[in-house]
Amino acid sequence: MSEQTSDSNANIRIVLAKLGLDGHDRGIKIVARILRDAGMEVIYLGLRQTTDSIVAAAEEEDADAIGLSMHNAGHLTLAPAMIEALRVADLDIPLIIGGIVPDMDVETLIGAGVTAVLGPGAPAEEVVEAVTKAVADAS
Repeated sequence: MSEQTSDSNANIRIVLAKLGLDGHDRGIKIVARILRDAGMEVIYLGLRQTTDSIVAAAEEEDADAIGLSMHNAGHLTLAPAMIEALRVADLDIPLIIGGIVPDMDVETLIGAGVTAVLGPGAPAEEVVEAVTKAVADAS
């Protein structure tokens, strides 16, 4: 993994979480490390979070983005639920999804309001770029 630190990344605060009952957390821990190494502040909530707990953390931490890891085939239900929870909370920050998402579902997720979708094995540079771009575009 190459380190990509920049002054603009140092200002990015991202909440990472596992929404729902998905217990696979190896990938999101790697993503947390990638983003920290890039200079971002990462707030990792861990497993079995709810939309309410994620929204509350994003508000409390003044997060610039939320990243969810999906490995349980619930992305078409859970991602729109998260988008709706952000809307209800009047929280206008990007939602980035990573994990096992079939290519045919990416357009549906983007149409529902997800900012970016990253697949398994996405290179560190792609992860950092997706978060940096999502935050910049939301500003």
